[in-house]
Amino acid sequence: MISAPSRSASSEKSATKARARQTPTSAWHGATVSGYRAISRETWAPRISRQDLRGGSMKVADLHVAQVSPREVSAGAEKVAHQLHRQYTARGVDSWLVVAEKQTDDPKVIELSNDSYRPAWTRALWRVADSLPESGAYHLLDRALRTIADPLRMLQIQRGIETISYPASAHIPALVPESLDVLHLHNLHGDYFDLRALPRLNALVPTIYTLHDAWPLTGHCAYPMQCEKWRTGCGDCEYLDRYVGIRRDGSAHNARIKRKALTDSGVRLATPSRWLMQMAEESGVAGLSAETRVIPNGVDTTVFSPGDKVAARALLGLPTDATIVLYTARSAKDNPYKGFETLEAALPLIAEQTQGDKLLFLAIGQDAPAYMLGDARVQFVPFVSDEATVAAYYRAADLYLHPSHAENHSLALLEAMASGLSIVSSDAGGNPEIVEDGVTGRVFANRDASALAEATVQLIRSPETRNRYVAAGVPRARERFTIERQVSAYLDWYLEITASRQRG
Repeated sequence: MISAPSRSASSEKSATKARARQTPTSAWHGATVSGYRAISRETWAPRISRQDLRGGSMKVADLHVAQVSPREVSAGAEKVAHQLHRQYTARGVDSWLVVAEKQTDDPKVIELSNDSYRPAWTRALWRVADSLPESGAYHLLDRALRTIADPLRMLQIQRGIETISYPASAHIPALVPESLDVLHLHNLHGDYFDLRALPRLNALVPTIYTLHDAWPLTGHCAYPMQCEKWRTGCGDCEYLDRYVGIRRDGSAHNARIKRKALTDSGVRLATPSRWLMQMAEESGVAGLSAETRVIPNGVDTTVFSPGDKVAARALLGLPTDATIVLYTARSAKDNPYKGFETLEAALPLIAEQTQGDKLLFLAIGQDAPAYMLGDARVQFVPFVSDEATVAAYYRAADLYLHPSHAENHSLALLEAMASGLSIVSSDAGGNPEIVEDGVTGRVFANRDASALAEATVQLIRSPETRNRYVAAGVPRARERFTIERQVSAYLDWYLEITASRQRG
């Protein structure tokens, strides 16, 4: 299980260039309100003052947009934000990406350094803690120094309190050289952002918050799965170590803080799946938002598309005479949401029913030794970040399994469908919004290993059925789930928001 993240000063990277950008300007020197310095509205006047209101509506190339995400290059929600950033830039948008962890030299990516806004003595003590040799009483001394440096923050961490002590959050508009038309937030967990800044940010810049999981609606976890306490404000949490983990049960306090921040701010909410939007509606949060939209994730169908299976297997060194069943999930064995335990329970059942067939189960995203199950080989491949290589694995496979226990709107499912794979998926979360049972693949009851095995064996034995699902799935992916469609949906929304400001 994944324990509670605890971001130290050393992990809050602060490149010299990023620090220079993040020096607070005179606009930020004023009375402190709710823990944040007041922001001058005169300094951050809406860009519509520069628009010729007599000359027609704003165009995409006129937009100035910043997105906020934990990392620049990663998987899942971080990948979504980075893809949008690249696509916006390609369409002429002045696009910026503000991240807690900058990984490339892209000048339009700005690192959000919370250290830059902490007192000098706090930074100095953290530097001492970072320099300690890891031996002897290291852990005791390290904790003592960090507690002295920021006692409130350490106390709150010990009490299981989230969304704390990230002072750079309220300063995000000041980091971008141009005043913004829209601020677009993605995953805000990851020890870098304070949700209490949302009301102030939305008062400065129209703000959209895309929920990539259920964390904003719970006391700490990314997905409550079988727990229903999110409906009543959490508390008495039985799953403290479930990602995003906390050390003690501060779940009720955290849920109150999140709800207050979301409802007081009135930010616009987006979700990739109807399933998660319904959850936001049932929590009461969506009803207090200025506006809500469901905008599905999209993938690049010029990269993820059907191709030469033989050539892909030759490229990857995979056997040409085996039926290859693919599964992808980063660190799946350690992630309770990805359903690896259901897959492990199903594999022996599949192997038993396909004796004599040459099967290769290929699991991407996990580094582990290969093993045999009867005539079937189970082989692991470490996480692959290069899209062309991932696409080659999809093309090399015959069947894709997606047994997730919790899911919003899976990029892996979209990539597999667009690449021409028949799919067997659990019915968790938004999965059925992508895979239609009996049309583009098979959908089984969440956690039912026997049902997963049965559907998989049926498709292994029936290439005709697999081909029928692929014939329906590829056009559906190209029609509904392309990156171009996702980008257009968001850009249209940005323009509508800007036009509304012009009229208002």
